[in-house]
Formats: sequence, C-alpha cells, structure tokens
Amino acid sequence: MATVSGKKLFVGPRFRRIRQQLGLSQTQMAEGLGISPSYVNLIERNQRPVTAQILLRLAETYDLDLRDLATAHEDRFFAELNEIFSDPLFRRIDIPKQELRDLAELCPGVTHALQRLYAAYTEARRGETLAAAQFADRDEGARFETNPIERVRDLIEANRNYFPELEQAAENLRDEINVPAQELFVALSVRLREKHSIQTRIMPVDVMRETLRRFDRHRRQLLISELADGPGRAFQLAFQIGLAECTPAFDTIIARAGPLDDTSRRLYRITLANYFAGCVLMPYQAFHAAAESLGYDIHVLAQRFNTGFEQVCHRLTTLQRPNARGVPFFMLRVDNAGNVSKRFSSGTFPFSKFGGTCPLWNVHSTFDTPDRLLKQVIELPDGSRYFSIAQMVRRPVAPHPQAQPRFAIGLGCEIRHASRLVYAAGMDLDNAEGTPIGVNCRLCERENCAQRAEPPITRTLILDETTRRVTSFAFSNAREV
Repeated sequence: MATVSGKKLFVGPRFRRIRQQLGLSQTQMAEGLGISPSYVNLIERNQRPVTAQILLRLAETYDLDLRDLATAHEDRFFAELNEIFSDPLFRRIDIPKQELRDLAELCPGVTHALQRLYAAYTEARRGETLAAAQFADRDEGARFETNPIERVRDLIEANRNYFPELEQAAENLRDEINVPAQELFVALSVRLREKHSIQTRIMPVDVMRETLRRFDRHRRQLLISELADGPGRAFQLAFQIGLAECTPAFDTIIARAGPLDDTSRRLYRITLANYFAGCVLMPYQAFHAAAESLGYDIHVLAQRFNTGFEQVCHRLTTLQRPNARGVPFFMLRVDNAGNVSKRFSSGTFPFSKFGGTCPLWNVHSTFDTPDRLLKQVIELPDGSRYFSIAQMVRRPVAPHPQAQPRFAIGLGCEIRHASRLVYAAGMDLDNAEGTPIGVNCRLCERENCAQRAEPPITRTLILDETTRRVTSFAFSNAREV
C-alpha cells in the first residue's frame, strides 16, 4: 500500500483531476489501469487509498511525471490561498501554513470558492463603481462571480492549458488539407470558401480601422485587416474555421466547467477557438517533435511553422499530451507599465492572482533591449528556482501616428528542465546564481530591495524620519497578527 509517513495515501481530488485532464471517463481509466470502475470511483471519493502499483501504472500508461502530479495543482492552490490569507483582513487569524496546504490538497473546490469571494471583495474594496453596479444587478447566486477574465484563466489552469479534443480536431484538419506552413493561409481560405461558403478578403486599414478581423454573416465574408501579418492572417482564418467546425467540442468542454455566466461562457468559447487556431498553425505531433529536436529554439520554430514569437511561446505551454509531453513551461505577457494581459502555465510557477510581477524579473528589462533575448535564473523566497527567457514583441502594426503596441513575453520552466533548452547550453545550472525575486511586492518579504514599490502586507511598516534607506519601506521581521 502506498503511504506517506506511514499513512495511507488518499488522493481522490488529485486522481479525479488527472482523469479529467486526460479526457477519460472512470470506465476508460479503469480499463487502462486494469481495475474496476467502482474502484476508481471509490479512489476519487477518498473512500479507498491508492496503491503504489496503481500510481506506477498511471505514470507508465499515460506518461505522467508523478513528481509534477503530486505537487503542481496543490502548489498553485497553496500559493493562491497564501496570497489571500496574507491580506490584512485576516491579520488576527493565525492559520498555520500546513492547514492551508491541507485545504489546497483535500478541498480544491473550497479553494476555488475562496478565490472567487476574495476577488469580489478586492473589487468592492477598491471602489470600482462599475463592478459594484454589476454585482448589484446580479441575482444572489451569481453576485460573487469573479471577473470573467480571471474565471476563464482559472478554467485554463484547471485543464493545465491542454484540450485533447481540440488537438485532435486540429491535426485532423491539417491532415486533410496537407500543405506546408507557408501555404496554410491559401489552404484555409479555400476550406472556408468550399466547405462553409465564406469568402476571405484582405481589407485596407481605412475600411477596417481598429478591427483586425470581422465576419460579415449576411455577405458570408471574413474580412482581415491588411495590418495583420502573415501568421496573424492564417491564425484568424483558423479561428473562424474553429467556430464553424468545432462547436460540439467547444460545448463539451464548456459544459465540463459547470455553471458560468453569459460573459464567462462567451469568453471561454473565444479562448477555446484561439487555442484551436494555434493548434492548426502548429499541429501537436509535428510541433512537439520539432521543439524537442531543436532544443526549444523559439525563433527557428517560428520560421519552420511560419508563426510569430508570441504564438510559439503560447503553444509551448500546451504540450501536455500523454506519451508526448514537452517541457512544462509558464508564460507571461506584460506591457511596459507592468500590466499582465496573458498568463499561462503547465508547470508550478506561482503567478500572483491579485497583483503584478516582481520588477527584478528581467522580463521587464526587454523594453530597454528590444532586439535581444534575455536569459535569467530566478529564485523565489521558498528556494524554488526557475530558468526564464524574455523578449519584447511588437504586434500588430499600427498606422501613424498611433503608438506601436509593445509587449514583453516571458517564458520559463523549473530549473530541472532547463538542460533541455538550447538557451541553457554551456550554463552550470546547478551552481548558477539565481536572481532573488518575489511573487509581487505586496507578498515579498525580502529586505533592502531598491525596486520595492510597497511594503509587504504581512509585515508592520517602520517609519523613521532620521534615516533614509535604499528602499523607501522598512518593516519589522515579525509577522502581523
């Protein structure tokens, strides 16, 4: 019997999430593991412990890394709970860290409910009148629905940014049209015209104005702005094909999410269509094989699949197919003001849900070196180390005198995976000095950081008019209670 410190191992919620991520029913997983469906049901309800033999069979059958499975979701949930309970709202409630870990592991549904409640609380506390009006207009059951963007991000993370139904549909499409990447735009245009009676037209910017894509239902025309580059144009066609051909798959995935308000449901559908489009441009099997053989060289992958830097980085976070798993990357997109507009992870990096990022992470430095790819080993306060690369991207082209949109893309993985990347070649990863960063300033307790924008909410601020430190904020070493 599998045990931890002499105790039987009950991993019901974790086991259920694994099965759902693989897109399997209890009966299908039981067949794969050589056990009965009723036994799977009992394991998932924590009425039976899981044996070491079943864990090993699970890893072998579905090519799973049990080190990741044992901690990935729980670490993320724990980080989010720790962020919530660090708020001064809870300063007089002393909750041991182990209790938060137990809650994250045993009650992920409760963890998610707390996240949604805290998100609603922070919006109300900040006095956002629009959010307050939205809450007032909703019925009691939906009043504390989180921001739709965060809700969809939660759903993407719950699926580890991998949707096997859409992967298979995209590979089937590429097999049918059977053209190289450089001819994909023309082939997708032909499919839209012949299968769906939709004509594709590239339109001048003075007609499209601020719009990159518009579907005219009455004239059955897909209008693409001339400002979109080649990869962007092919992506928009693949997106439209996804809406036309993958509705059943979208509906199935959305149904698995449980109750959603209309805005979240629509946003989730758009997100899934975007996911499908990325799969069409970079079909899983071919892309995974190329990424492994090229050492995850992003620029070469972009050339081979006729895509952009950001598109490749996003795709790299989705390589979670059993028996063909890629490096578990995390990805971040920020603007030069530090606003996060994309956040994806198939690994364990603890993104902040209620704040920004650490300014010491060199993803922010890319705006000063727009033509360079930056590398960095980073280390969080708990000692976990990651290898990251970052580069600034411009997208899309903007007509004069509008400002050229600029974003920084950060891509990283746990240090133990970095040796598989061409960017880490020649580096002594075991002994490389890591840049100490925090999740964000409000949660980071590192002292004497010249980049600190605010004191940690877990410490008492010290004010001394006789002393000026390197950092604007001094604080006590004792946690507030």
